[in-house]
Amino acid sequence: MISFLISFTQYRLFAYAWIGLALLVFFLLLFVTAPYGRHSKTTWGPVINNKLGWIIMELPVLLVLAVFIFNFKQSLGYPVWIMIGIFSFHYINRIFIFPLRLKTKGKKMPVVIVLSAIFFNLVNGSLIGYYFTHFANYPDWWLQDFRFIFGAAIFMIGLFINWKSDNMLIQLRRPNETHYVIPRGWLFDYISCPNLFGELIEWLGFAILCWNLPALCFFVWTFANLVPRAISHHKWYKDKFNDYPVGRKAVVPFVV
Repeated sequence: MISFLISFTQYRLFAYAWIGLALLVFFLLLFVTAPYGRHSKTTWGPVINNKLGWIIMELPVLLVLAVFIFNFKQSLGYPVWIMIGIFSFHYINRIFIFPLRLKTKGKKMPVVIVLSAIFFNLVNGSLIGYYFTHFANYPDWWLQDFRFIFGAAIFMIGLFINWKSDNMLIQLRRPNETHYVIPRGWLFDYISCPNLFGELIEWLGFAILCWNLPALCFFVWTFANLVPRAISHHKWYKDKFNDYPVGRKAVVPFVV
């Protein structure tokens, strides 16, 4: 049973500090590339299977959210349940479906990356769970509010971009192949990482439809992690392929 209580002022101070840490991490990651996927290195300590690592590091965000929800005895209201459903919809795919579709036999992930992601997900999941169960006060008409409708539309657009891009990347390889090729077509003609661009749009939409501090925190942390990673991917592509399209940006068409 979750019994600790904090005031909204204390909660808000922690959330702002968490955003401040995200900004520091953003600038750090511009200079230090996280060593997993195509950037994986053996110098970062023990490694585990990348599919297993992906599941282990993403699962805690749903688990901690569930702990808050099921220990809260009051009614959460329809808007909050819809928001939780939207959040969970993304993560059910990310945890249980996406890793199993990857054609990356034999690839490893540093345990330190898994542990850092677990910490990130525990904090963000706790911020969202605590807010929804202790501070959220959405009227029933919130689902008709322009912010919810607009944010939900943005979220679905981002989800479509993310899923379609992931599918195109997965289809570049046959089973057991591990080599990389230049992805082409659709948004790949404009940016190197439309999958990451789609995820950024998703969480921007989620922040708008929720219109609360923890959802904003989640978007800021997503930005802090994914934008530097997209820039690293973009540089890697240009270094590896002499014929890589010079007009492509990293993650935002015509901008970055």
